[in-house]
Amino acid sequence: MTDTMELLEAIGQDASLRHATADALGDMLDTAEASDALKAAVASGDSAWLAQEFGTRVVCGSQSSQTYPEKVPLPTPTPVPGEDETPDTPEEPDASPRKG
Repeated sequence: MTDTMELLEAIGQDASLRHATADALGDMLDTAEASDALKAAVASGDSAWLAQEFGTRVVCGSQSSQTYPEKVPLPTPTPVPGEDETPDTPEEPDASPRKG
């Protein structure tokens, strides 16, 4: 894995390697005796191949999303016969002046 990390670092630092074709980069990796996972990743253009060598581990997960749930209307309660149909609202406070 260390060799793969060093090769990836070298590719990232050298513009001629970073912008090389897959064939040219593949030849360089053959010469450097790179791992099969790195060669497959370069040949296919899919970094998922590197998971074989590095494994996968979530380091930081998202705690929020930019999606919002659909707004579903709340069901209207059905009145039960015989129940008091007045809403349970608090009475307004007495507005008369206090004597004190």
